[in-house]
Amino acid sequence: MAYMNQDKKAVIKANLDKALKPLGVKFSLRVRNHMTIVCTIKSAPFNMLADRKSPSQFDRDYEQVNPYWFQDHYEGKTLDVLTKVVDAIKSADYYDESNAMIDYFNTAYYFDINIGDYNKPFQVK
Repeated sequence: MAYMNQDKKAVIKANLDKALKPLGVKFSLRVRNHMTIVCTIKSAPFNMLADRKSPSQFDRDYEQVNPYWFQDHYEGKTLDVLTKVVDAIKSADYYDESNAMIDYFNTAYYFDINIGDYNKPFQVK
């Protein structure tokens, strides 16, 4: 059963600090419904939204990232940052033994990644 607590969040935060602070990327973490960790990238010294492989039909200042297919949608520095984020998030005893073909879901916890937020847009600093 998916379960996220503050202890796992602390491990993930420490690993994200090591990976993202040297790059100048600021982020926030929160636990949603005791089973999902949400990482929101607030700012970076480069425009992470400009590194999409295919241009979006919308000109937005925030975006929800698909953590399973981000390699196919981003490139450059944004891809490097997202790879580090996913690796850090999976550092707290993560496992995924799910099998959607037989409707069986068994994972340590779920995770979401956002670049900016709808009420606090991503900023280039």
